[in-house]
Amino acid sequence: MPEILGVDTSNYTTSTALWVDGTIVQQKRLLPVRSGELGLRQSDAVFHHVQQLPELLEALLPKPLCSLRAIGCSTRPRAVEGSYMPCFTVGHGTARALAAACGVPLYTFSHQQGHIAAALWSSDRLDLLGKQFIAFHVSGGTTEAVLVEPKADDPLHAEICAQSLDLKGGQAVDRVGKLLGLPFPAGPALEALAEKSSRTFSVRPSMKGADCSLSGIENRCQRLVQQGTPPEDVARFCLDSLFAALDAMAKELLRQYPGLPLVFAGGVMSNRYLREKLQARYQASFAEPAFSSDNAAGVAVLAALQEGML
Repeated sequence: MPEILGVDTSNYTTSTALWVDGTIVQQKRLLPVRSGELGLRQSDAVFHHVQQLPELLEALLPKPLCSLRAIGCSTRPRAVEGSYMPCFTVGHGTARALAAACGVPLYTFSHQQGHIAAALWSSDRLDLLGKQFIAFHVSGGTTEAVLVEPKADDPLHAEICAQSLDLKGGQAVDRVGKLLGLPFPAGPALEALAEKSSRTFSVRPSMKGADCSLSGIENRCQRLVQQGTPPEDVARFCLDSLFAALDAMAKELLRQYPGLPLVFAGGVMSNRYLREKLQARYQASFAEPAFSSDNAAGVAVLAALQEGML
């Protein structure tokens, strides 16, 4: 049975995925970050991808390789001129070598396109391909909403229509997590801590049109800690603040583009609390948690689409 390999080497995760007749198997591993630090330099990310990617491929690749029909990989953060991060060169170079060795086509996409495709696939909304919709990409490096307007040669052509003007959603979570002594990346631990809180905070987000500012979240949480606020309430305040900003962005975008479907992708959107509140308000589509964080599943799906298998 023909198989499609996906490869994604982001600044957070080494990820591989194998698409087989509508099912996806993943092998991925977070990049190691030293205790107390909030990320990696690009040179360190490249080094760790070089170490981790062969191990993941050894566990994932079909034997024999002749069953591979195509390979997809991410080569840059966004599909715009000048978008570049060295960490993506590791996955791209490996994918090129494998495609040449197997004699199969290589399809390249952006990391953001992979996130959006993973959300569409895992939420059973591939019907949106070829249609106009708004996709939120909320992660450690990005907090953007993009207007997807398909073109003949690009079914996920996207233009930014709203974004954070400073701190990104994942950065806010990780900085508050560090403040509370949580491990990096802090998302899962912060969510578990917030679940212990019985409080709900009404937060007025800092907005400029549909754009948001998230830097105040860290500052407010620092003050709460200094005031002796219980850690679980600080965690809940952080999530309520993120919800308030995303809610305001979505509300303004739907005023500008009434009736368009909303899709949420990115590691931050695996948070159950945020997901449930936004789904209840907008009937939005979300990537399943396993496909929210950085992963190669989306580029495998897009390569399958290019091969006419979807």
